[in-house]
Amino acid sequence: VMLTNNIGHHFMVCQAMIPRNLKPFSYVCGSRMLSGYKPKRNIKDSYKILELEEGCSLDDIRNSYRSLAKKYHPDSGSATADSEAFMKVEEAYRVVLSDVATKKKSSENNEEEEDPLKPKAPQHRHYLSFEGIGFGTPSQREKQYMQFRVDRATEQVLEYRKQRLESQYAGTDLMKAKDVRESKKVKITQAVERLVEDLIQESMAKGDFDNLSGKGKPLQKFSDCPHIDPMTHNLNRILIDNGYQPEWILLQKEIRETIERLRKNIVASRSQLGGPMTAYKQKQWNRICEQFVEDIRKLNKRIDNFNLVVPILSRQMVHFSADKEIVRAQKTYEALMENREASYSDTKEKEDENVKRFGWKSSLFKWLNL
Repeated sequence: VMLTNNIGHHFMVCQAMIPRNLKPFSYVCGSRMLSGYKPKRNIKDSYKILELEEGCSLDDIRNSYRSLAKKYHPDSGSATADSEAFMKVEEAYRVVLSDVATKKKSSENNEEEEDPLKPKAPQHRHYLSFEGIGFGTPSQREKQYMQFRVDRATEQVLEYRKQRLESQYAGTDLMKAKDVRESKKVKITQAVERLVEDLIQESMAKGDFDNLSGKGKPLQKFSDCPHIDPMTHNLNRILIDNGYQPEWILLQKEIRETIERLRKNIVASRSQLGGPMTAYKQKQWNRICEQFVEDIRKLNKRIDNFNLVVPILSRQMVHFSADKEIVRAQKTYEALMENREASYSDTKEKEDENVKRFGWKSSLFKWLNL
């Protein structure tokens, strides 16, 4: 990008604002171009101008040149802008780059001279990479090579697992004997099954099953309802007769047993605490209620799972309320206490009547005992 000022002088954009891999720009002043300018400065002076030492890397050279260009470039707008200093920096930059390039070429030539018998790979050698796997263009060969590496890694993982399992069970004769017994049992079972199948096929070929009363007849319907699919009904009936129970039935049974157990436990806990509760007993009762609330919450989750699998809408269940269950347990405890008091009063009245009726006998028995 060229920048044009009012005087008509043209300058190239500073290299700090363009990618690294581009060559340094040419400074243009008037109609004179310095792109073909041949530097005549000393190499050591050039390194000093760039504030570098000999043997530095290309990145150090570029970074130093960028910082100095930002400092001295006429279009940078800085207080230290100086065109002459910038020309010196650019000239030193060119000298240093040429010096680095010549040193690099000389080092390469020295390496070639040191090993003249080293075979030189032709241009097409890069097609023989990827361990010789695949065929086609380089991109196709790369994809095939990646798949080959995946397969090889999978085989190595399987081999490692196999060796680890073998090392675990190698020293245990008991496991080996157990494996032998299991394999024999499987072989015997398979042999018996094949024998039974062969006997059935042989009997069918002889016609032993032709004299059955129900041959060729459809299965007897278990239900006469026309709105039920007979096949589905028969399958369900066979499953039920053989002890199969659907998942939602088992869940429903488990939920009912759980709520009954929780109710009995909380009533028993309240009975253990007894009559008017002290502060300590009240704390115990609060802890029991908190645990009961947590159990009810877990039970409600089971109810949600049950409602998802139950096939009949009318069979769905509602959540249990922990507060209502606690109030119910309190009322049950009060009713139990009233019944105990009533029974105790009845027994006491009967004892009083017995004392009135047989008072002289009881006093006589007491006197004899004394």
